[in-house]
Amino acid sequence: MFTRNHRSRVTVARGSALEMEFKRGRFRLSLFSDQPEDTELQRKLDHEIRMREGACKLLAACSQREQTLEATKSLLVCNSRILSYMGELQRRKEAQVLGKTGRRPSDSGPLADRSPCRGRVCISDLRIPLMWKDTEYFKNKGDLHRWAVFLLLQLGEDIQDTEMILVDRTLTDITFQNHLLFTEAGPDFELRLELYGACMEEEGALAGAPKRLATKLSSSLGRSSGRRVRASLESAGASGSSPILLPTPAVGGPRYHLLAHTTLTLSAVQDGFRTHDLTLSSHEENPAWLPLYGSVCCRLVAQPLCMTQPTASGSLRVQQAGERQDWARVHGVLKGTNLFCYRQPEDADTGEEPLLTIAINKETRVRAGELDQAAGRPFTLSISNQYGEDAVTHTLQAESRGALQSWMEALWQLFFDMSQWKQCCDEIMKIETPAPRKPPQVLAKQGSLYHEMVLSDPEAPGGPGEGLLLQDNAISAEIQALLSSYYSDR
Repeated sequence: MFTRNHRSRVTVARGSALEMEFKRGRFRLSLFSDQPEDTELQRKLDHEIRMREGACKLLAACSQREQTLEATKSLLVCNSRILSYMGELQRRKEAQVLGKTGRRPSDSGPLADRSPCRGRVCISDLRIPLMWKDTEYFKNKGDLHRWAVFLLLQLGEDIQDTEMILVDRTLTDITFQNHLLFTEAGPDFELRLELYGACMEEEGALAGAPKRLATKLSSSLGRSSGRRVRASLESAGASGSSPILLPTPAVGGPRYHLLAHTTLTLSAVQDGFRTHDLTLSSHEENPAWLPLYGSVCCRLVAQPLCMTQPTASGSLRVQQAGERQDWARVHGVLKGTNLFCYRQPEDADTGEEPLLTIAINKETRVRAGELDQAAGRPFTLSISNQYGEDAVTHTLQAESRGALQSWMEALWQLFFDMSQWKQCCDEIMKIETPAPRKPPQVLAKQGSLYHEMVLSDPEAPGGPGEGLLLQDNAISAEIQALLSSYYSDR
């Protein structure tokens, strides 16, 4: 009934109109085949689908609250990545089909002559201040609520997450120690930050809701009617089914809520600590509400590839400024905002000091022409810089007309990249290499003095709690192994 091309992973129904068009030669099957970059994206999608299945199994096996929160967080991140990869695959398929069939979307304009270089974007030192009430923070009054929060960051199709932090009124701000690096960013990037949180008391409050509801109904409906309603509610809860008026949750485990979000662009890039506004998504009546101040502090830096990698290199003859006769043969390397002139090509790899360094910035003037042809020196290139009131000009000579055109193209591309990346091309911003992600450790149990009291010695040989203790330790070891395998794949 169906025919499948295993190389292109395309399935076509036999006898369909699409198959007839293939046979007539109006369409080529390669139009629907996967490009290498699409295959890599499909591999990532398949990986996240498998990780989602593992997260669901991990969530079902969790026995401690902190483990359940980590598993639910992993499931949320996997779902976000799956949606992002599927959307990117759809966009690439549409662009591929429209491009190969010669069609254009109705809203598309002419293609730009140049495309800016890609770059790396790193965000670190993330801090979100909290705004507690005076009675909660200073006088330590009211119930002690705790939240589990983390950040989800997305740039293009790439989605990353921070560690999970437990927050209560003893903290003045939420601090994330992660260094998150995005390696495929353009100057028009949009980095979206989303803060998710789950109230750790929400599950306990929901579990006690049927009993509180039964007590309120029994006291308000009267003695006889109240007893009947209370009995029906308790019997429904004891039988394992859902109580009356309380629907069964579709997904087990805790639920994370979107607390706040913001979007950072190139204008927010600065080699320093800056504060940005947050858009709050929850209110005080929300059970998962967290008293946020409404801002996020972070360090956002960017490194365009034109600042860190050579964009052109080759043999040149250079004439020093003010000298009309002496020409020196050098090996030129255009990297960042400088044209380095070395004596030999090997000096660029060994880190030797260049013979001459010519600055290239937004104010530099470049002029190409076949100057001094009478003296036998064609294919020249002049680079002028203004230092105060003095103008310094260096004249370079390429080996051929093609080499001269290559140097001019590299310089114009560099100027275009500078105009797009703006302040990121003033100087190289330092990016620290992110440390490898470690699996979250099982947090120690925290609570009141009751949890620290020892009523009996369950660890004693033959004690009543020996079997339960061994079983709990085995489950904890299994959960820790699953978490380690999950984060090792990251």
